Amino acid sequence: MSYEANATIEQWLAQEEVEGVLEPELAIVDPHHHLWDIRTATTQPHRSFQQKVYLCEDIALEIERSGHNVVQTVFAQCGAFYRASGPEELKCVGETEFVHGVVAMSNSGIYGNADLCAGIFGSADLRVGSAVKGVLQAHLNASDNFRGVRTAFPSDLNDQFLDGYAELSKLRLSYDNYSPDFERLPTLAKLADKNTDTTVIVNHLGGNIDANADPETVKRWQAGIDAIAASPNAVMKCGGAQMRSGKWEPEFHMNKRQNPIGSEELCETLFPYYEYAINAFGPDRCMFESNFPVDRECISYRTLWNAFKRIADRLGLSETEKAAIFSGTARRAYQLAE
Repeated sequence: MSYEANATIEQWLAQEEVEGVLEPELAIVDPHHHLWDIRTATTQPHRSFQQKVYLCEDIALEIERSGHNVVQTVFAQCGAFYRASGPEELKCVGETEFVHGVVAMSNSGIYGNADLCAGIFGSADLRVGSAVKGVLQAHLNASDNFRGVRTAFPSDLNDQFLDGYAELSKLRLSYDNYSPDFERLPTLAKLADKNTDTTVIVNHLGGNIDANADPETVKRWQAGIDAIAASPNAVMKCGGAQMRSGKWEPEFHMNKRQNPIGSEELCETLFPYYEYAINAFGPDRCMFESNFPVDRECISYRTLWNAFKRIADRLGLSETEKAAIFSGTARRAYQLAE
């Protein structure tokens, strides 16, 4: 849909040179996108996001117009539509209730062929210990598609947090995590090793991705990737590299570039990061992600998936490996039916 609040980003994306779709038949599960209405947001990072409204029809049209064969998606926690009243710890369940409504809309067939929000991961404060079980159960009651949570973790991995974390495996739920600080990845690896029954899903290549980072910074990021890749129950989301971090913005962000970047240029710019992460984890523990509409500030949906396909080809991935990284890993990590 067209919203006045989205006018700036829509006008910028309209200036891109439209590419042909690469491998249009390749099945894709997009394991990380948001839905929201943040027109009244006053806090960061939401206040700075250019895409103010992004709802069911918006992601459906995104997929249809892209020409890529996106068959399923996973909704990613973003603080959308929390309950305005009731117990504080249960307000986050409002997000799952909202997304389950999108699931029903998608199931109607009106919004395209993709199975939208086939998986949902939301929020719950694991720091309260085993008491978080009630919140997790409320999410599960709100939607059969609820699959896990995304939260931060304390640097000391204290016992109370670990008690809350232990509740995830009891309910067969996954644990997503993102921090722009990749120095935290070794601690995340320690958390993953605390309970190998819980799938740990590392978001956005593990941290802030700067194509112009100095060699020492890249080495520290690589060390973090190696640490978490050593945990067999950890998987990596390969994407999110177009995301700004605080005041830092990538060189191809809409605030810095007149026209959107093309897939060949993006592949060339970021390939070393993707290559290292995918080689560290293996394609069967990696999944490409859109991180839309956040990454929409840098690139269109069509062009982004073209870039991922170029990366896969440059790596020489086999058809089996491509099936894993474009759909299979996501289905396994989020327990999605084919």
